[in-house]
Amino acid sequence: MKKSYRVKSEKDFNAIFKKGQSVANRKFVIYKLEKEQKHFRVGISVSKKLGNAVMRNKIKRRIRHVLLTHQVELAALDFVVISRKGVEILTYQELEQNLLHVLKIAKIYQDGLSSEKEK
Repeated sequence: MKKSYRVKSEKDFNAIFKKGQSVANRKFVIYKLEKEQKHFRVGISVSKKLGNAVMRNKIKRRIRHVLLTHQVELAALDFVVISRKGVEILTYQELEQNLLHVLKIAKIYQDGLSSEKEK
């Protein structure tokens, strides 16, 4: 994922947590902050409670892959994805399904957006 698509600084994370809105399901919490920009920026947070470094990095890679796969359907705003307990035992398909579900609830992901942009 390119640097321009990432939220990295503590200042940006704190702004999203303080000013943003949160939405959650059983496996993920999403904080979002509306901003004027060309594309989305995402921060990913995986707790040490979910496993060792290998497991946490695996979860982050899978989240990044889901977001890159569906980047055309994602709204242009800043958001943070926080993983909850139980994500470590999900298959890739289950993780993708849960993540897209919470992104739809947060109104970040829209299913038909890719076909509209192609027209």
